[in-house]
Amino acid sequence: MLDTSKHACFTMAGQTDSGRVRDHNEDVVLVDNRIRLALIADGMGGYNAGEIAARMAVDVVAEGTAQAFDAQGGSKALDKADPATGLSQAGLVLRDQVLRANEAIFESSLNEPEYEGMGTTLVGVLLTDRRLVVAHVGDSRCYRLRNGSLMTLTRDHSLLQEQIDCGEWKEEDAGSFPHKNLVTRALGAERYGQVDLAEHFVEPDDLYLLCSDGLTDMLDTTQIMRLLLENNGDLTRKVALLIQTANEMGGRDNVSVVLIGIAADPTATPAVIRKRKVTGTWK
Repeated sequence: MLDTSKHACFTMAGQTDSGRVRDHNEDVVLVDNRIRLALIADGMGGYNAGEIAARMAVDVVAEGTAQAFDAQGGSKALDKADPATGLSQAGLVLRDQVLRANEAIFESSLNEPEYEGMGTTLVGVLLTDRRLVVAHVGDSRCYRLRNGSLMTLTRDHSLLQEQIDCGEWKEEDAGSFPHKNLVTRALGAERYGQVDLAEHFVEPDDLYLLCSDGLTDMLDTTQIMRLLLENNGDLTRKVALLIQTANEMGGRDNVSVVLIGIAADPTATPAVIRKRKVTGTWK
């Protein structure tokens, strides 16, 4: 599946691939230019249940975000700050929809025996006129390439990351960690979901990468940056090249990639990050 979208201030391209080892793809990718939303979900649990959890997450977040986008009057309205939380309206919308998705997946796994234990990671971004809101749960990631420097904007919810944080494991030895794909947080795993949320003001020529761990398990950051710098501004070719290279390196998992390129935007301001960890359910 390949989807490309263009706007005066940004361009999006996304693709998912089953990889070289697995015959079934449990990743789901969405790129919606109209509401400026991009999502990657990497499902887990039971026969076909992972794909169902991933699809549910993407559908719930996309539907709820579209409704809020239309009700509030578009991206300009979503850019406004909420005095109570300090988040933008876009941040509030994305947070609430991810928590709704968590509740929907959890209830399905509770009520349908064949879906017991299903869950999914999720990384998603919602663009306003000035900023990019990032929400993530699990080990799917968001990166930003700016001025020749690649920065990770998310922090994995994984056993490996916890071991690195406490000094029990070195980041450079991550490839040999015996349980590196074990996540410590996923949508649908618990009734009361948690989502990490961050807001970043965009700058001209920023390039944002969303990906499942099928990419980052195969390629390190140096390889990813080199590939991002190839093919000039053709995001579709960059997406295809990233997936192709991951497959050439072994393709041990489904691999999904979304790229978002920011064009010149006179309203952009210097980069600022606000982070919120939110626990609770949508009401």
